[in-house]
Amino acid sequence: MPIGGVREMRWAAELASRQAVRRLALALLAASLVTAHIVRTRAQSAEESVAAADRALADVLRTGDRTIARKLLSLQFSYTDEAGRAYSRHEFLADLKSLSAATAGDPKLTMYGLLATVTGERKSADGNTAFFLDIWAKQRGAWRALAWQSVVIADGAAAPAASSRDDGKAIECTNPCQTMPYRVRSPAEQDVLNAFLAIEKASIAHDSQEWSKHVADEFMLYRSGYAPIDKAARIAAIERQKQAESPLTVGEIQAVRLSVYGDAAAMIATQMVPDNSRPPYRAARVWVRRNGQWLMTISVQTDIQTP
Repeated sequence: MPIGGVREMRWAAELASRQAVRRLALALLAASLVTAHIVRTRAQSAEESVAAADRALADVLRTGDRTIARKLLSLQFSYTDEAGRAYSRHEFLADLKSLSAATAGDPKLTMYGLLATVTGERKSADGNTAFFLDIWAKQRGAWRALAWQSVVIADGAAAPAASSRDDGKAIECTNPCQTMPYRVRSPAEQDVLNAFLAIEKASIAHDSQEWSKHVADEFMLYRSGYAPIDKAARIAAIERQKQAESPLTVGEIQAVRLSVYGDAAAMIATQMVPDNSRPPYRAARVWVRRNGQWLMTISVQTDIQTP
């Protein structure tokens, strides 16, 4: 075969190879774009579904429609009002017409996979600023309300890192540091509880470094009668109490419910400080697993008011 013919064949083969590589690259690019679009669409749909469900449940408080409410509430649903009164699902449905909530201003929706939160502020019945946390869970293909909690906050001093004693005497932490009234149902639940115990022990030990390891950067604390506090401010408070050598106490767990959904979890508890340095309170906490570690993202603590 002439030399020119061989060169032409080689050139044709090389051209075909380049075209094949180009076609493969374009196909891979198209596939990645389609996948990204699908993922983005699913994420948007989940956010839209949660937002719509949250609005629908808020509307139910005005209309008193129990049929719609039943469809939106998880069987494990609980509601804590601004006075710390706890409602089970049954009690919530029974008192639906007597419950009311002002329209929330600019609510914030946060997705944690199979768990989502809606947070914001609204005016309480007596005109004070109330922060609310609505926790939603994906159950059997539908988003259902897992817990609602409200707390009246203030614009003044931030909440302390933990309850401190005036007499300088320390109280041994048995509950929850050594034991608590809860039967663990899975390794994931145990991991969440371990992270919670690490936070409580670090607070008592004034160890802000250890405390921060188990708390997400976006962490916020909302407590009755105090201004909200973020992670940095909480660390600073722990350091101040360390310098002042103030003994700290943490709330004993009277009752707790833990729900894990994939890489997120909700912890609803009733707690009481042994020395009565603060009123008994109900706490709603949300956790997220990042890089294999459970981190607390928010803690809402509502004091239980005595009648």
